[in-house]
Amino acid sequence: MEDMIFYDRLQFAFTITFHYIFPQLTMGLSLMIVYFKWKFLRNKIEKYNNAAKFFMKIFAVNFTMGVITGIPMEFQFGTNWAKFSELTGGIIGQTLAMEGTFSFFLESSFLALFIFGEKLMGQKLHFLTGFLVFLGSWGSGYFILATNAWMQHPVGYEILDNGTYVLENFSALFKNPWLLPTFLHNQMASLITSAFVVASIGAFYILRNKNKEYGKLFLKTGVVFGFTASVLVAFPTGDWNAKNVAKYQPASFAAMEGIFETEPKGAEIVLIGQPNMVEKKLDNKIAVPNILSFLTYQEWDRQILGMDKFKKEELPDNIPALYYAYHIMVGLGTIFIGIMGLSAFFLWRKKLYTIKPLLWGIMFLVPFPYIANLTGWYVAELGRQPYLVYGLLKTSDGISPTVSSGNTLFTLLGFVALYMLLGLLFLVLVGKTIHQGPKPQKH
Repeated sequence: MEDMIFYDRLQFAFTITFHYIFPQLTMGLSLMIVYFKWKFLRNKIEKYNNAAKFFMKIFAVNFTMGVITGIPMEFQFGTNWAKFSELTGGIIGQTLAMEGTFSFFLESSFLALFIFGEKLMGQKLHFLTGFLVFLGSWGSGYFILATNAWMQHPVGYEILDNGTYVLENFSALFKNPWLLPTFLHNQMASLITSAFVVASIGAFYILRNKNKEYGKLFLKTGVVFGFTASVLVAFPTGDWNAKNVAKYQPASFAAMEGIFETEPKGAEIVLIGQPNMVEKKLDNKIAVPNILSFLTYQEWDRQILGMDKFKKEELPDNIPALYYAYHIMVGLGTIFIGIMGLSAFFLWRKKLYTIKPLLWGIMFLVPFPYIANLTGWYVAELGRQPYLVYGLLKTSDGISPTVSSGNTLFTLLGFVALYMLLGLLFLVLVGKTIHQGPKPQKH
């Protein structure tokens, strides 16, 4: 049984990790494409229109890869996690169906119109199609996060005699106090990824002395969006999310902050430390007293429960992974504020385009927003363990007993090989698009 749970979780973790590489770019990039198109309508400068169409090409490749890698996850609900689907399908099926019916079709339909319909529709309708692509991509994120929010903090449900969960209050799904902060935090994090991608392409063009006009436009736009999103992802959205975890999942909060023992007055915030699960402490700890209590409750001496106050079965089952994922996410977020803040300062001083070390830094930092987004999701999912639905349904009770660990491992190896090929194809296609650059409109 333990092997089955391990391989089922490992397969889903791999497939969803690879899949989320793509939506985190499309959600943020769709907003930036709308911005470029809006700027073109406003001032009739052609480079903005070309920029919108250029990034829509990257968006389209990214969107296609997201669809391809998203399909296997849906099948896993019926194979590896059939019991979970049977028990909770009456609830999570609502939001997932809405995502597919409303948001996905909206996004995919108008994506084709944006790419191919500019001359036929005219510029205002072309802008509208781009806006609807943005609306669809953010709508998809909202409905999927509504599903996840119910798993993190279940509301509006009723349990039947056979153990099945059914929806008692439909509106409760969207009034869930977990949903809005998670959605806003996730969208700002996605915007950071997109901003770094746009800014890095601009830095690449400037450093190569190629397409410099577009390079300056992309760099400027990426820095402005990136700095704004980097601040917002920390405060208020990140702060809001952390307070939700402290309120609704206190055992997870203690684990991700590395609080092994409850302090009578005030909790310190840990900057550096390594969890020692044998001695139940943090090794080589560097911490600032009372700061965590103030950030969480705005009270310097407020007590925060440590892991010693919870039963073993209430604690996350991989505390070191949760702790490190959280601190990697927070650490990278702090770096993003610093880099984008410095870039915004030099942009304001009109010196950014000539500072090569900073341009190289922006270009080579591109993978790190992806890492920060993924570790952020690891925090959410590892923190919920050992539950699939927090406090209600254990992970061990949601797997399919008829799918062997050997079958799961075999298909996992197949996914690894296939996804590596898809990843290589994606890099080739996007690299080719960047190499060609934004082409001026032909008249």
